[in-house]
Amino acid sequence: MATAGRDSTRGITQPGTTQPTSAASPSASFAKGERIVEAAGLTKTFSDFWMRATARAVDGIDFHIDRHEIFGLLGPNGSGKSTTIKMILGLLHKTHGRLVVFGRDPSDVAVKRKIGYLPEETYLYRFLNPTETLDYYGKLFGLDRRTRKRRTGELLEMVGLTQVAHRAAGEFSKGMARRLGLAQALVNDPELLILDEPTSGLDPIGTKQVKDLILELGRRGKTILLTSHLLADVEDVCDRMVILYGGKIRAAGTANELLADSRHTLIRAPRLDEATIRAIDETLHRVQGVGIERVEAPRQTLENLFLDIVERARQEQLATSGAQSGGRIASFLQGDETRGGTDAADGGGRHVVDALVQSTDAPARATLAQPTAPESPKGVDASVLDALVSGEKAKQGGPATPTSPAKKSDAPQVRKAADVDQGLIDSLLSDDVKNGAERKGPEGGA
Repeated sequence: MATAGRDSTRGITQPGTTQPTSAASPSASFAKGERIVEAAGLTKTFSDFWMRATARAVDGIDFHIDRHEIFGLLGPNGSGKSTTIKMILGLLHKTHGRLVVFGRDPSDVAVKRKIGYLPEETYLYRFLNPTETLDYYGKLFGLDRRTRKRRTGELLEMVGLTQVAHRAAGEFSKGMARRLGLAQALVNDPELLILDEPTSGLDPIGTKQVKDLILELGRRGKTILLTSHLLADVEDVCDRMVILYGGKIRAAGTANELLADSRHTLIRAPRLDEATIRAIDETLHRVQGVGIERVEAPRQTLENLFLDIVERARQEQLATSGAQSGGRIASFLQGDETRGGTDAADGGGRHVVDALVQSTDAPARATLAQPTAPESPKGVDASVLDALVSGEKAKQGGPATPTSPAKKSDAPQVRKAADVDQGLIDSLLSDDVKNGAERKGPEGGA
């Protein structure tokens, strides 16, 4: 049994426990840890227009949900399950009692950011496709565009809707809409996931995938509140559960505690022949005074048979435009969003930045780059400047013949622009302009 495996792994079941735990005394097999949801004497009474009580949907229930726990809330229609969930979500106000979610009142807006909710009926915008739907809900939670795009792709792959990512949600079957609703409930990476009839409308393949998803999310630290009329689903995944009827808790405990049968003993053995069975029956009569009540051959479940047939048929690779088998768990739900999502979305940009930072710390090159020549002042003949600079060089370094170029040195010499005295050039230019004005004066007077 799947529940037994979860209980033994997480240290929940007490050996030798055979009787159900009463509602007044919650299961002692759970160590008191951090409480995500805690209710004490929780009561909800509905009233008419004249404030007269018409129905007491929830009648003084006490329960708690610990962190990292998969908790089942069971009961027939009208037992108070949906009312309890709505009070946890802050959609309904309690009449009496105490209810705390994440240590705060359920109406606190900060609490709602930590909750993902899949209602019993899937409400979607008919003209939005799955990509647009998840992007819209991501905006409501304040996610940036890059995060929304990454999570949308991962969630659609996880629930098997990648091939219909651009079809309007109004064209979906109930099962496909249910898959999209589950993806919407996970888009904000919630700490508390509330699933109201999550497998409603799903085919056996989708049901199995949702149960596997719930188990995987539980192993990765999510706290999950689950309600379902399919008791086998609850038995397979829940750590602990309460059973409601008439607004009151009738039983509470783990699956092993509630389902243990203290009146019978089950012995499992390989296939036995008739003679061996008769010998065992005679031994039981002689030793215990009882006989074998029933002998039956074990059989596989209908779910396993269905999945086996579908798996064999899937190998034929038949084309389909509907929901596909879900993919791997989204990376942000596995807790490695930074490693698997951010770096990939950046396209390796972080590595480029690191390389640039390292290059700025590297030692300077041995050979300096040739500096660019400064631009000539606007309106000044560049040949005049070259002649003046050449004349200044000739005065400082000795005579130079204009017809023979200066001898190049073996090593290239780099002359910086700062070595040129700009004040000297300006004075020479001003003298040249002054001499030109003096020559122009007599000519004008003549």
